[in-house]
Amino acid sequence: MRDIGYYNGKTGPIDEMTVPMNDRALYFGDGIYDATFGLDGKVFLLEDHVERFYGNLERVGIVPYCTRQELGELLGRLLGQVDGELCFLYWQTSRGVAPRNHAFPREGKGSLYITVKPVEFPDLKKRIGLSSTEDTRFLHCDIKTLNLLPAVMAAQKAQEEGCQECVFHRGEVVTECSHSNISILKDGVLRTHPLDRYILPGIARKHLLMAAVRRNIPIDERPFTMDELRQADEVLVTSSSKLCLVAGQLEGRPVGGRVPELVEALQGDLLEELYRYVGRL
Repeated sequence: MRDIGYYNGKTGPIDEMTVPMNDRALYFGDGIYDATFGLDGKVFLLEDHVERFYGNLERVGIVPYCTRQELGELLGRLLGQVDGELCFLYWQTSRGVAPRNHAFPREGKGSLYITVKPVEFPDLKKRIGLSSTEDTRFLHCDIKTLNLLPAVMAAQKAQEEGCQECVFHRGEVVTECSHSNISILKDGVLRTHPLDRYILPGIARKHLLMAAVRRNIPIDERPFTMDELRQADEVLVTSSSKLCLVAGQLEGRPVGGRVPELVEALQGDLLEELYRYVGRL
């Protein structure tokens, strides 16, 4: 198949799939999602993503549609039905189907929605442009909720400015990006915002820090400012769909570019981890 969609046991081409109008994802964005990519028929870092997904469901009181093991097997099975070496997998569980009411029903389990489609591998050598905007999101950014309107608006701002990502900041303090985590390299130290309620605990961020540890690069999990971002030796943007991109512009001005060899080394480590995971090495 060219792509595949899944909803509560039903499958088909994404364009032909339908979702009930009373699914609480449609009314309230009442659900949790996660995403990663699959290579050579294997879901990359499946364990990390499933663990975060079920942890988030528990935090908001959504009853899972299926067990962790069943979800992992289902994702692998759907991936195997799609043509393409590299595919993007997205899945979400809403609180289920019920008449519109802000207070949610306590009985029943969530609804599971999955899409799998082929994608191109990101060009890690190409430096990206960043815009910026004030972070006006609510204070549960550490939960991968479907409520993404501020991120949608920020991503649109970036696109209209010819950029690939938008940096969120609260006052002068950088938090993350519209759909990525952000870190900086400065004087040989990898600096990144700590895991708190202002940022998502990104899987790619986690593995970037692990790569830094293997290379004996000091890590400083402490907030940094927009000025520190502008003065960084390098700016790294991490996500499960892009691994680790590097910025070349911020707000229309050059940024980073001072230690490209260190960036390439870290990107190489993440690629090696990917190839080992799927059995290419």
